Amino acid sequence: MAITKVWEVNKCRYETADKYIYEVIYRVNGMDGTEEKWRETGAVTLPKPDTLIPWDTIKAESDGGKSTIIGWVKAKINADAARMGGFTVADIEKRIDDAITELNAPTTAEGTPWAVS
Repeated sequence: MAITKVWEVNKCRYETADKYIYEVIYRVNGMDGTEEKWRETGAVTLPKPDTLIPWDTIKAESDGGKSTIIGWVKAKINADAARMGGFTVADIEKRIDDAITELNAPTTAEGTPWAVS
């Protein structure tokens, strides 16, 4: 099966006065066909922009704003990696590919010689 990655928003933390989203908790589901086999989760803190996108504009998008927020998350992950080092979006997705590949065709195992047939 083909391995796909599905980015999702678990939760947004925002200021109630102006609805500025300052933190996003996200997850990336590693799918092998229709089965979820691996998951990566994380959080990013978003800087406050000079101009906020109105909450109703985001909510009015066809997916309720999820793709916009995931775009912010990915951009922040890559920007932080470029500025401070660390994992990029591509690194996260490669970890998922590698984990599912290992699950599907293990290269290591555990046990004792007398108990393994």
